[in-house]
Amino acid sequence: MSGIVVNNVTKNFGDTCALDGVSLTFEPERIYGLLGRNGAGKSTLLNIITNRIFADSGQVTIDGMPARENDEALRKVYLMSEKNYYPESMRIREVFQWTGEFYPEFDMEYALLLAEKFGLNVKKKARELSTGYASIFKVIVALSVNTPYVLLDEPVLGLDANHRDLFYRVLIEKYSEHPSTIVISTHLIEEVSAVIDGIIIIKNGRILKDQSREELLSQGYTVSGSTAAVDRYIQGRNVLGSSVLGGLKSVYIMERCDRTSVPDGLEISPLDLQSLFIQLTNS
Repeated sequence: MSGIVVNNVTKNFGDTCALDGVSLTFEPERIYGLLGRNGAGKSTLLNIITNRIFADSGQVTIDGMPARENDEALRKVYLMSEKNYYPESMRIREVFQWTGEFYPEFDMEYALLLAEKFGLNVKKKARELSTGYASIFKVIVALSVNTPYVLLDEPVLGLDANHRDLFYRVLIEKYSEHPSTIVISTHLIEEVSAVIDGIIIIKNGRILKDQSREELLSQGYTVSGSTAAVDRYIQGRNVLGSSVLGGLKSVYIMERCDRTSVPDGLEISPLDLQSLFIQLTNS
């Protein structure tokens, strides 16, 4: 079976259950958002897929091959994580060269082009980079390895607004020209919303939602208006949560909207991913 398939994976760290029977599939040539609050289990899942840690139970397969201690399967996947695994004394251009030794499809010309776009000095040593430029250098490597599966764990950590915008534009350009499976693990929901196709929301080590963006957001809506009018309207409905700003109350409802039943004075609008995420993951 093509794709990365995670089947009933559980991982505990002492008394803490990081992943609790997680099952999901990252299908070929799609962009996923792996969304969750800090500590939800996102990084643990990505580290298990890439054998940086091992699950207590369950299995991961990559294009039908068991991933555990299987070089043939693992060479199909590249994980960009917050941790830097390259020697701190190595210059960035040397990092690019050595990456090409391990990933034969690494595109040095493309990596240098991206370094120029992002303003990354490839003569600098890894330890000399700011937090933002350390993320940029790791993003460039991830986008240049040309593996079928690229996992990005908090890729925009420390990036300013201009560099974050450039990252998303480069990502879409790369995907359009050379489709692959890209998984973006992040808690910055609003920014990534327009980029991703598949959405996986994880909370306390369990999968809450695993759907396409369009399918998920079409399942609910937001109703806004005066508090009294909104409170009357939502009686008996599947309410996720609400927010109040001044005299305006907004309620997030998880069911299809029958617009013919909406009284005058109330405004109906689509769910946005960030609001949905906040409501679903609030304790």
